[in-house]
Amino acid sequence: MSLYILGMLGAPQIILIVVVVLLLFGGKKIPELMRGLGSGIKEFKDASKEEDSTDKKE
Repeated sequence: MSLYILGMLGAPQIILIVVVVLLLFGGKKIPELMRGLGSGIKEFKDASKEEDSTDKKE
């Protein structure tokens, strides 16, 4: 169901989302938010790799 909704996003919808995000957070906050998102993704990947390595050892 969620993949179907993502498939319906076109260029106008993505532009609208970007404009709304800019209006809500402002230009100065967006890089800070992206850094936080990137570090969260990195931590998630590291944790999943660590879990995979412990599963293989057992």
